[in-house]
Amino acid sequence: MDSSGARAYILEQLRTRLPIERSYHSLEHTLDVYASAISIAEQEGVDGEGLVILKIAALYHDAGFLTQDTDHEEAGCRIVKEVLPGFGFNERQIELICDMIMSTRIPQSPRNKLARILCDADLDYLGRPDFQRIGATLFKEMRTYGVLSTEREWNQLQVRFIERHTYFTQTNKQLREPLKQAHLAEVRAWLQQNP
Repeated sequence: MDSSGARAYILEQLRTRLPIERSYHSLEHTLDVYASAISIAEQEGVDGEGLVILKIAALYHDAGFLTQDTDHEEAGCRIVKEVLPGFGFNERQIELICDMIMSTRIPQSPRNKLARILCDADLDYLGRPDFQRIGATLFKEMRTYGVLSTEREWNQLQVRFIERHTYFTQTNKQLREPLKQAHLAEVRAWLQQNP
């Protein structure tokens, strides 16, 4: 299993082929999720093959945006099934990776520990100090793609999303949930001040 080759391949694809309009679902986001997944895995005691599979799933979780704007999880799995056998990944490993990628679809539905870690890594920023900065890139992307147009619509969406969101790992429940709730309160206050 050539995980470094698989990593180099997808990072180059994301760097050169993602549309510039993808201000949130970008190479930076993929690297952020990758780093968060490694950090959470360390806290959750994941190592060995599980950690390798998790890292690859993190790197490929939004690869579907290379080929389509909707249902990117399915598209990402198609890429995984086409590319990873060439890097020595077997069918079982590829199925695990695809299961993790599919679990990140909103609403998230992780079925095992590795998928729970990937889901938490994907939305780790909700409970971090860089919440506003990263959120601004998602607002810009959604506005560009015509999903919404005003800051009020964006903040209403954020409230609904954060209210429904759950972290799955003990690590993120402890480290991210308190600040996530503080961010939710800030967004609610913004909406009250900007009717």
